[in-house]
Amino acid sequence: MTRMPAAASEVRLDVVVVGAGMAGATLALALAQGGLEVGLIDQTAFEDMVAPTFDGRASAISFAAFRQWRALGAAEGIAPHAQPIAQILVTDGARPGAASRPAAGAWLRFDSDEIADRSEGEPLGYLIENRHIRAGLAAAVRRTAVRVEAPTRILSVEREPGRVTIRLADGVVLVAPLVVAADGRGSRLRQEAGIGVVAWPYGETGVVATIGLERDHHGVAYEHFLPSGPFAILPLTERRASLVWTERAARADALVACPIEAFEAHLRRRFGDFLGALTVQGPRFAYPLGLQVADRTTAPRLALIGDAAHAVHPIAGQGLNLGLKDVAALAQVLIEAARRGEDLGGEGVLERYARWRSVDTMGLAVATDAFVRLFGNNHPALRAARDLGLALVNRIGPARRLFMMEAGGATGDLPRLLRGEVS
Repeated sequence: MTRMPAAASEVRLDVVVVGAGMAGATLALALAQGGLEVGLIDQTAFEDMVAPTFDGRASAISFAAFRQWRALGAAEGIAPHAQPIAQILVTDGARPGAASRPAAGAWLRFDSDEIADRSEGEPLGYLIENRHIRAGLAAAVRRTAVRVEAPTRILSVEREPGRVTIRLADGVVLVAPLVVAADGRGSRLRQEAGIGVVAWPYGETGVVATIGLERDHHGVAYEHFLPSGPFAILPLTERRASLVWTERAARADALVACPIEAFEAHLRRRFGDFLGALTVQGPRFAYPLGLQVADRTTAPRLALIGDAAHAVHPIAGQGLNLGLKDVAALAQVLIEAARRGEDLGGEGVLERYARWRSVDTMGLAVATDAFVRLFGNNHPALRAARDLGLALVNRIGPARRLFMMEAGGATGDLPRLLRGEVS
């Protein structure tokens, strides 16, 4: 792109991404692959983001999102840690241990073999620990010309006509026509732009831990709906699983703080013993759960992606996938705009991105919230209705296959990267 002469103290770029998490790093890779000059800023060093104590979660990655990483050259470092999801078993019951006894309540099974002809033989998705995703993305970013400023602190962000100026604590000044906020739920850039959010807490906390299994999980993800909230055992590599145990905040805090022997005893009573002995590996984490959606995803010279734009309940495992869809759409819009010589931070370019993502984002946010309220209510009549719904979907093949393709991220107007194609 054509650039105006810069002052000696300024570094001129095409796009600056604030936030080097999983969405931000993926966007930096995509834009660099498309020929743009990119800056990536974070207050935390890459090395610290991959520490076992930094983020204890694992993410369910749709097969379409994983195709994006393949297209960007990031899958090489991530694939060894990716556990294919062959089946998902969803059960609904009122007593502990029912996950091992589907006949005890309503249940629904998704099987990747049912959509093999549509998904090119892909699994339903992949379960990957976030620290391994971060490490793979960091390695891929280092192989590019992306300018990484981390760890550092932003002193100011000035969005002016035609440019954004970002001043860092170490004296570096980055200038670009567009800044992208990938800086999480509490996004500073979103707040400074005056973009509000629609948000509410669910009064629940997700207790997360890595669990060692005595028996092989065979790639089956178990999600069980109990009166206290969703309870999931999600398959990881090396005969391990990621536990997501939803409880009210006070009980969740007690589960994290109690002796490991007591926690494992509660876990066995809750899940059953059909996978043998369950042992906790590493620390336990607690994450408050809520919904948050930004009023809009763009402002002058600013675009939002990932949790800065939307944060949903993990009940459907779509939070990171939603952010990776943002990445694929924004990357395609910006790369095409650059090739046409457009202003990357111009109103028309940003409107194309906002329009592309609005329906999908709101649709998933509304659906996720509805699932939380439907399955979090233990009223007998409502439980009977949802159990009937699970049974009907389980019996109707086309409905099951539609749900699986939707969860796989392979429906709708897909950006090229989600089809595995280079932008």
